Amino acid sequence: MKKFLILALLSLTTTLSQAQFIKEKAIKAQIGYGLSAPYDTSDVVNDGFFAQAELILTAASWVDFRPYAGFVTTSSDGEDLNDNPTPFKAETTSFLLGGKARVNAPIPYVSPYIEIGIGTSIGTFTTVTEFEDIDKSGIVYHIPFSFGLMLGKNKSVDIGFSYYFQPSVEQFAGAFAVGISFPMND
Repeated sequence: MKKFLILALLSLTTTLSQAQFIKEKAIKAQIGYGLSAPYDTSDVVNDGFFAQAELILTAASWVDFRPYAGFVTTSSDGEDLNDNPTPFKAETTSFLLGGKARVNAPIPYVSPYIEIGIGTSIGTFTTVTEFEDIDKSGIVYHIPFSFGLMLGKNKSVDIGFSYYFQPSVEQFAGAFAVGISFPMND
């Protein structure tokens, strides 16, 4: 009976150790041109700065999971996209936390991707349009959505657009960003 239990425990441990679904790990640093815009006005976009770090957990050549932490700040210059004066704006200064899943085409050298997830924004948010007047500080949830291209033999360079939709403050923040991935050794 003792030998059977040891054999069963050894068999179970061996099976579980081979069932690991994370194949590779990496860290990605990303920096870019930040922007924010209200949901209901198409000619107001405020600009600023964006930075983010991600832990990349690769499950297969075409899918990975990415917990992230980032920062975005944007401010208004008092003009719309046509350089006309406007009182409307969508400003944010926030710390971003969350997780997302990425699906990419497993193509060498140039691989398009799309990702979606859920997260939280912690900071200050101002949305002023003809329909909204929101000035809020604190924590709001966001829905990250990104698309772009992974470049290179090891897909270590990333160029893309990242958006963080924040429904409770009627705006989205985002960026055009470039990232570099660094593999982690176990």
